[in-house]
Amino acid sequence: RHPEAGESLRKRKAGKAGGGPGSPPGPGLDPTGCSAGLRAGTFWLTRIVLLRALAFIYFVAFLVAFHQNKQLIGDWGLLPCRAYLKSVQQYFRGRVGWDAVSYAPTVLWLLDWSHMDSNLDALALLGLGVSSFVLVTGCANMVLMATLWVLYMSLVNSQLLETGFLGIFLCPLWTLSRLPRGTPPSRIVLWGFRWLIFRIMLGAGLIKIRGDRCWRDLTCMDFHYETQPVPNPVAYFLHQSPWWVHRGETLGNHFVELVVPFFIFLGRRMCVLHGALQILFQVILIISGNLSFLNWLTMVPSVACFDDATLGFLFPSGPGGLKYRVLKMQEEAARGALAPLRYGCMVRRAVHLALAALVAWLSVPVVLNLLSPTQIMNTSFNPLRIVNTYGAFGSITKERTEVILQGTAAPNASSPDAVWEDYEFKCKPGDPGRRPCLISPYHYRLDWLMWFAAFQTYEHNEWIIHLAGKLLANDASALSLLAVNPFEGRAPPRWLRGEHYRYKFSRPGGPHAAAGKWWLRKRIGPYFPPVSLRDLEDYFRSREWPHPAVDVD
Repeated sequence: RHPEAGESLRKRKAGKAGGGPGSPPGPGLDPTGCSAGLRAGTFWLTRIVLLRALAFIYFVAFLVAFHQNKQLIGDWGLLPCRAYLKSVQQYFRGRVGWDAVSYAPTVLWLLDWSHMDSNLDALALLGLGVSSFVLVTGCANMVLMATLWVLYMSLVNSQLLETGFLGIFLCPLWTLSRLPRGTPPSRIVLWGFRWLIFRIMLGAGLIKIRGDRCWRDLTCMDFHYETQPVPNPVAYFLHQSPWWVHRGETLGNHFVELVVPFFIFLGRRMCVLHGALQILFQVILIISGNLSFLNWLTMVPSVACFDDATLGFLFPSGPGGLKYRVLKMQEEAARGALAPLRYGCMVRRAVHLALAALVAWLSVPVVLNLLSPTQIMNTSFNPLRIVNTYGAFGSITKERTEVILQGTAAPNASSPDAVWEDYEFKCKPGDPGRRPCLISPYHYRLDWLMWFAAFQTYEHNEWIIHLAGKLLANDASALSLLAVNPFEGRAPPRWLRGEHYRYKFSRPGGPHAAAGKWWLRKRIGPYFPPVSLRDLEDYFRSREWPHPAVDVD
């Protein structure tokens, strides 16, 4: 065969395969001619997903704060923050210096305490506004993320503070571009997020092994679904699983918390697998219980385990889109066409190196705590709560007890004819026939307060006595925290008491479940005796709490 004829034949085949101007692109190309698959090793899209996930958590957290702060820590709250700040100020001899601010870091020190409700609302609303902007646009800079961090630190001390602190350094200083070409995502900050999820999960696993024998003999899940702070309907059915399922669940928990965290250090594929397993684990926890946004928050640092190639499926591939622009940037980098480092980039790198040194230094007591046989959980070793130690369910309660508040309109609390009526908390077991909440994002703090109260004496829970006084006065702010007020539309009760009950799930298909009861309850005894508003006057005065201004006659 003639060589020129062979060459002509090859050209015709190439044209049929897509060489013509009107033919579809060949494999591996998008309609614009760019490589259709994102390369591994860049984190532009990762940063966008991380910022939006963090903004979503901030939004929910500030929504919780706006919904409950006035009732919990406001001017007439159960534990007024004004009284708390005054006690801190007195402890440091009346001065508001570094010692007082580091002990209770909050911008409330700088505001007028005579209108604390307005201050709390202003902080929550500002946080809602900033987090909404970041969530909707996917744009953020260090100023906005630092604002969110300072605002939330002024209200609550939680895991969100460390996650949010790292989020500050994930962004450029001023620009609000989603893909700021001059400030690529820092590997140091991404490793900060990975170090955070490593400590969260390993700390949780170690505290379980050291804290409660049931984690070692694999029986903890026999009780957990029933005794967790706020069970949901799925927990009701999971509790009925066979014993061997519960053993498997406990083993799976140990694998995810004690083995999987080390995948982070074993290369890209294992790091991606770590992120996927941790997010799946948190999804299972969300489905099987109610811990408000805590599990959603724990997902956030796991996002740092994924690069652009892993997260590309979340973004459309059309021309001009974020995925397309990242593809172009990757191709420019492959050709060595990126702009040289500017002065600002060098300063930024220096800041990130300083951040790495700070996190490493603050991690020393945290690592020592992880290695210690007397490990403690959920503790901060620095005033700004930048690097903390975490852990959850180091011990499992084997029986569920609840404090039920009851009121009566009877003149004599000791009368056998006195009719006591139950107050119902949102999402908490009370009436055995009330279905558990599917999700309770707005009541994280009060639910946990009541859960902890059930395992302590009322002398260790002064806020319950404060709540009793408010219920005796039909205080509107306190009543807004409840699901059922038995005295709605009536005069307030004359007496209020706390009763201690033991709760157990009913058995599906049994007579109680057939009667519509999710729970069975049995009275243990009194939690605190009947009290009236007059009885509480001295109690309120000694603690400088505002006494409900009602006619007690």
